[in-house]
Amino acid sequence: MPTITMNISLPDTLKAFVDQRVADRGYGSHSEYVRDLVRKDELEAAKEQMRALIAAGLNSPPGKPWGELRGDLLKRAKPPAGA
Repeated sequence: MPTITMNISLPDTLKAFVDQRVADRGYGSHSEYVRDLVRKDELEAAKEQMRALIAAGLNSPPGKPWGELRGDLLKRAKPPAGA
């Protein structure tokens, strides 16, 4: 995947913090550290979306019983008569 360069501005205190994290955690570069942060944030966003979908499902009205749903699906799956 091609990479694109992004520049960010940080105050001295945050720059020092990033420098220390890169050194302490063995990252090869500042970019590697930032990519790791973005990946972790991306994972958290996916978890939040999954939680929202689960909550929506739990809060939705009950569906049809399986037997009734199965019958409806089987009727729809049968080819029309004479086909």
